[in-house]
Amino acid sequence: MTSKWHYHPLTSAEQESESALDDRFAGTPPVSQLLVQRGITTVDEANRFFNPSLADMHDPFLMPDMDKAVGRLNKAMGRKERIMVYGDYDVDGTTAVALVYKFLRQFYSNIEYYIPTRYDEGYGISLSSIDYAERQGVKLIIILDCGIKAIEEIRYAAERGIDFIICDHHVPDRELPPAVAILNPKMEGSTYPCPHLSGCGVGFKFMQAFATSNGIPTTDLEGMLDIVAVSIAADIVPMVDENRIMTYHGLKRLNTNPNMGLRSIIRICGLTGKEITISDVIFKIGPRINASGRMQSGREAVDLLVARDMAEATEKGRAIDRYNQDRKELDKRITEEANAILSARGPEADAAKSIVIYNKDWHRGIIGIVASRLTELYYKPAVVLTLTNGLATGSSRSVQGFDIYKAVEATRDLLENFGGHTYAVGLSLKEENIPEFTRRFEEYVAANILPSQLTPQLDIDAPLTFADISREFIDLLRRFNPFGPGNQKPVFCTRDVKDFGTSKLVGRNLEHIKLELVDDTSGKVMGGIAFNAAQHFDHIHAGLPFDICYTIEESRRHNAGSDIQLLIKSIQTPQGAR
Repeated sequence: MTSKWHYHPLTSAEQESESALDDRFAGTPPVSQLLVQRGITTVDEANRFFNPSLADMHDPFLMPDMDKAVGRLNKAMGRKERIMVYGDYDVDGTTAVALVYKFLRQFYSNIEYYIPTRYDEGYGISLSSIDYAERQGVKLIIILDCGIKAIEEIRYAAERGIDFIICDHHVPDRELPPAVAILNPKMEGSTYPCPHLSGCGVGFKFMQAFATSNGIPTTDLEGMLDIVAVSIAADIVPMVDENRIMTYHGLKRLNTNPNMGLRSIIRICGLTGKEITISDVIFKIGPRINASGRMQSGREAVDLLVARDMAEATEKGRAIDRYNQDRKELDKRITEEANAILSARGPEADAAKSIVIYNKDWHRGIIGIVASRLTELYYKPAVVLTLTNGLATGSSRSVQGFDIYKAVEATRDLLENFGGHTYAVGLSLKEENIPEFTRRFEEYVAANILPSQLTPQLDIDAPLTFADISREFIDLLRRFNPFGPGNQKPVFCTRDVKDFGTSKLVGRNLEHIKLELVDDTSGKVMGGIAFNAAQHFDHIHAGLPFDICYTIEESRRHNAGSDIQLLIKSIQTPQGAR
């Protein structure tokens, strides 16, 4: 699918802010523009952006109910009550459980952790887990990355003398569970300055408040920011404010002295000795941790992250890597089956503004990935459903700018349960409700989605010439890391580039182009790679001018230099629409 290029020049007000930064970044003109686009308008703000400091973290007690949560935890420890740390089986949930359990076990031994099984218990709090907690004598459950809608389950626990502290970041309903404390920056009326924490991030703030209230230095807690960074990257929360600070310091930890479990995954991924980036976390580390909950048990991911010696961590890491291999095979097969179903629908599927697809035999742990694949391929909001324990259970993913949570919420009378974010929602419903859900979901999407949201768009941050790509610019560009929503990797375009004469087709089927390019502004030859772009090769090889849209990639090894390459996202020839 061809992407539309969009470049929005700075407004007059933004140009004034850019001018205020020009003296500081006079040698690298695009940097001032990139900063202003991110809402950074003064030199002081730029310095804080380029030097994320833990001192700029927010007071955890600004979060509603934090004093209640800390008070109840302190009371439980004072009474020597048994505490359970409970979380979802995905990356965010398992990292959150690992962090809270690992930090608290330094001070308290009467504690355990619990991850529900995806297939027997399902998402969130199960009644069987509460029954288990009662048998174990648990009096307090700290639940992470879920629980905000578990009204009946928490009421059931309260009847058995078990209190809950909820640490969640999913959108709450108006009616809230009867927990002793609810920590959620998305709560109505909350003025917490960073509303888009990950579930693990909420757990971190809880532990930060606990440490502060008990006069405990936060050094050990900050040493666990590598775990938080993995959750932030994997859950795709905005990379701004506290999230960016925690990820920045978490990546430093990953590159110097990572958690033992993460170290074993780093070795398995072949990242030892390389500079680990946010992309490595998203595409290599995160999926392996997630594979445990998708294919077997999320508890194994927590076992990995709380391992006390390297031998145990290595064993757990290898097992999780095997789950990831199995996950890849299932992912490929189910995605192919889903594409075949949509192809068979013909014009009906093409005309629809959304995708809802159901197969009762699909593996529940993979359907979220398949929904993502379908959204990327067809660029439509997608819901993928399978049958689990008598209910159609699904995952949904959205396109940029469209709130799929509201679309699912509009059908809530058909649903047994649902929850999630703007771009990803989990849901369950009776099998007989699928046709009506499909009709009403499509009706809502068709009425509310903008035509521009159904076409992939490349938002260009700045035009560049090859002369602009100096060593100083590359060094400053690196300091925009870590990238993510709200601070995406800058996308540039350069017009009228030409082949240096050495570009060639590469790949098993010669589907990619390895480029060596020049423009008219300097004598630089810029290397690049354009995946699945072979259709442009004849034009390029003929020495004709064309336009490129790209990111600047830098591969670095510890104590070594770096290689620069343009990752071409789109090519436009004079025959193509600009």
